[in-house]
Amino acid sequence: MSVNKTHPKNHSRQKYSVKKKPKGLNWLFISVGLTAVSLASAAAGAFLAVSLSATPLQQSSLTPEEEEVFSQNEAISYKSLQLPELSRPVNVLVLGTKVLTSEIDEKPKEDLGYHALVNSFKGLSDTMVLVRFDPLSKKLRVLSIPRDTQASIRYELRKINEANYYGGPALAAESVSKLLGGVEIDRYVRVNIQGVEKFIDALGGVDMYVPKDMKYTDHSQHLYIDLKEGEQHLDGEKAVAFLRFRYDRYGDIGRVKRQQMFMRALVEQALKPQTLLRIPEVLSIVSAYIDTNLTVEELLALSGFASQTKRSNVQMLMLPGRFSGDGKEEVSYWLPNRYQITTMVAEHFDHGEINVDTRSSNPSRLRIAIQDSTEDPEAVRRMVNHLMKAGYRRIFVGDPWNQTLDTTRILAQNGDDLGAATLRADLGMGEVLVESTGNLGSDITIVLGEDWQNYLPDSSIKFQESSIKSIP
Repeated sequence: MSVNKTHPKNHSRQKYSVKKKPKGLNWLFISVGLTAVSLASAAAGAFLAVSLSATPLQQSSLTPEEEEVFSQNEAISYKSLQLPELSRPVNVLVLGTKVLTSEIDEKPKEDLGYHALVNSFKGLSDTMVLVRFDPLSKKLRVLSIPRDTQASIRYELRKINEANYYGGPALAAESVSKLLGGVEIDRYVRVNIQGVEKFIDALGGVDMYVPKDMKYTDHSQHLYIDLKEGEQHLDGEKAVAFLRFRYDRYGDIGRVKRQQMFMRALVEQALKPQTLLRIPEVLSIVSAYIDTNLTVEELLALSGFASQTKRSNVQMLMLPGRFSGDGKEEVSYWLPNRYQITTMVAEHFDHGEINVDTRSSNPSRLRIAIQDSTEDPEAVRRMVNHLMKAGYRRIFVGDPWNQTLDTTRILAQNGDDLGAATLRADLGMGEVLVESTGNLGSDITIVLGEDWQNYLPDSSIKFQESSIKSIP
């Protein structure tokens, strides 16, 4: 299939300029929307708590055995002359819960006629991320774990999102730790989905580019999703609909990708000056929707670290794996790739030994997907020529990127920042980002921006169409 193919002009696509994002308090929100809610709430507790060692936002009681799951006896912060600071790397498990009236034992006094959302932390975890705050490397890493991930929960194979339902945050932490080969979980944060909605409304909504039309109706839950592709202003209800939508060919994996897109949009919103005026309102609203065993001192230390993290040091990963079978099974899973997980946790969570993988040093082994945001087939042709001249051979052409970008992005899809940096050096262009928003079948995704014209000279190299594949 020729890489010079054209695709229909999509009139809903809008010009989008990638702007440099300054450092500051608002990098607190980059970890994820849910993490942003929890950490922002922590700041309120800091001013209200009598003791910095208190846990004013903990709404669940853990047994002594459950408390031992978390390394609470080992300090993660120390008090300096100013604000508390992190004393070591910290892994925080963040769980987003979506609980309906039909899923709780205590039924509402009034029959609403549908399954309404309730403020509870005891259901299935709709979102699960492990956030690592590392003061040694000065990096903040966010590992998204798909809710359909197959995991061992109390010696039974189940979906990882069931762990919170059967045993709360302690069992969820145990299950995630086992899934990752023994990575320690230091603390937990649980956020109800209603808190996310109220958080976005308190901010005045969020502006972001919706990558596709999203339409879904579920009368039993009063869930009505109807979002159009293009630049949108989302209020809390629409933002939650964007995050919950998973009715496409990628299912929950597509939803994870959209969550990471949402992170960046939330940062843009947080940088607006008027947002600062809403902070008191935000803090007073969301605290009822948070459950965490983090102390106020620890929350302040995490917030301070996040506020100073550079954009290039914020890395968003997704648990390596694949879909089970052909999708016809009674239960579908995201099957973890143990080998890749071992490599990922060793490199990004400092646990275990890194498996030797020569792909980073051997360009011919890297799987590179190209997604074009320019609507110019010449851009793809020149990029392919340039890559082949540099020795890259496993090149694919994916679906177009719906936003037109000024600056090319080089996405380390599976966390291979060394391979992405090497590719960046070979190209002499682009911005390296560690995130999983690119093509699922790649090691690295190149999203071509308008800057290609300044860096990719025409080449006389010709490639055979059979050597370049097109993938979705």
